[in-house]
Amino acid sequence: MVKKSLLLLITMGGMAAAYAQETNWEQRTADGHPDLQGVWGNNTITPVERPDRFGERQYLTEEEQTLLQRRISEITQEGGDALFGDGVFDAAFSGEVISYDPSTGNYDQSWLVERSVHNRTSQIIDPPDGKFPPLVGDSDGLTFNRPQRGNTAPSSWTDLTVDDRCISYGAPYLNAGYNSYWQIVQSRNHVVIVQEMMHDARIVPLIEGPQLDDKIQLWHGDSRGYFDDNTLVVETTNFSGKSTFGHNRSRKNIERFTRLNENQLLYQITVDQPDTYSTPYTREFIMDFTPDPIYEYACHEGNYSMANILRGARVQEGSIE
Repeated sequence: MVKKSLLLLITMGGMAAAYAQETNWEQRTADGHPDLQGVWGNNTITPVERPDRFGERQYLTEEEQTLLQRRISEITQEGGDALFGDGVFDAAFSGEVISYDPSTGNYDQSWLVERSVHNRTSQIIDPPDGKFPPLVGDSDGLTFNRPQRGNTAPSSWTDLTVDDRCISYGAPYLNAGYNSYWQIVQSRNHVVIVQEMMHDARIVPLIEGPQLDDKIQLWHGDSRGYFDDNTLVVETTNFSGKSTFGHNRSRKNIERFTRLNENQLLYQITVDQPDTYSTPYTREFIMDFTPDPIYEYACHEGNYSMANILRGARVQEGSIE
């Protein structure tokens, strides 16, 4: 039996309850490892960085959680522009719904799944202020939750970001509420993590082997895993540095997967990105189990739309009519 005492603040019926939870997750694989298998959704409303309005406060009050539940329902019923990432949290507290893409029109809320209200004020738990660490030098701090500086007048497809080209949305894909499901499959010597977004799959060996030479660099890095008590730890190095997403340009990422109970998986990632941030930072959030399958992600921007993107840029610059 696995038993680990965790002090958690969780949401129960929209209310926060602080208690020491005995994690009695007994289900194991045939090889004796904690069974993490299944489809898990990252649909949390918790913002990556702590909004200034909360100061040093780590947790929402019961009244704030009730407000969030009500405002999410209202925003969904209004049927306006989809609120990606932190947008729904910001809109719930500010009352202002800001379009993700006002220039061309946005997805509406029907494209997003129902969001989960958890009681943290930020996913970042280290630094303790809930903010990214100070930037290094002239770094732009490009991370998944920050605006990407896409090229609006590309000379060729190589001027566009890797997500515009349908190459990758990064692994791990950490944005919430849109294609935000992972499927975990375990065998004796490997763990496979399949992402719904871009259907990227990471095959993580659990056996010791030689590290890749530093000269070998990959889009999603080289991942190696092991179990620490009831937690799967995945360490990833050898990133190519060409990704649009900050956590995929790291020196090392350390991920931790801990199954809390039948329906919850605690996910944590520590990112060491010394060319961007002065210190490593750590994010943490809860993923929820779903009996539903993940679905194929079809990315047409990198398919038939690419010709129109480039043609539009030529029209804009006046080189063609």
